[in-house]
Amino acid sequence: MKTLLVTGASRGVGFEICKQATTKGHKVIALSRNISPLKDILNVHPFSVDLSIEAEVEDFSKEIKKSIESIDVLINNAGSLINKPFLEISSTEFEEVYKVNVFATATLTRLMLPMINTKGHVVNITSMGGVQGSSKFPGLSAYSSSKGATVILTELLAEEFKKTGPAFNSLALGAVQTEMLEEAFPGYQAPLNAAQMAEYIVDFALNGHQFYNGKVLPISSSTP
Repeated sequence: MKTLLVTGASRGVGFEICKQATTKGHKVIALSRNISPLKDILNVHPFSVDLSIEAEVEDFSKEIKKSIESIDVLINNAGSLINKPFLEISSTEFEEVYKVNVFATATLTRLMLPMINTKGHVVNITSMGGVQGSSKFPGLSAYSSSKGATVILTELLAEEFKKTGPAFNSLALGAVQTEMLEEAFPGYQAPLNAAQMAEYIVDFALNGHQFYNGKVLPISSSTP
């Protein structure tokens, strides 16, 4: 049995990751602001954390170290999206997206690293919109650029910890039918649902680090 720490766990892909990992017999520590959807899932241990507030991330880190000795997989899945023309988006809104998509990922990873198995795996869920050379879309300047920053952070951490572990990889997701996709592309029907994508992510999180480190893998069958 492995122990997985998953952020953004209350809906969409994150929620499905929690369900599928526990179905496979693993233990999940689930972080989300709203933990009510997670309370009845066996082997899911939910924590209410607002990742945009660094103090809450630090408090969680102190609390979890009292009850958990090690973590095998960290999946930084939480994401914040604002769909607004660049000339209309405020600095505060831009910063709020970065707080969740970049700063919280960095902070949680840094605080958890002493607990993560050196043969373990950190998986950062990013977006095709954050991959250089991919199709870009108006209204997503904050979201896509923040995901691009996380892509580079993944590569940097893989290099910094390549001799000691754990492995670091990024999955750049394409369109998945979730509430966030509806916010970004109203009315668009994605070819994959959250459960299908979660199945791939769980398998990759548990096994992909045997084959990849420091890589950004496009997981997309459509544009967007």
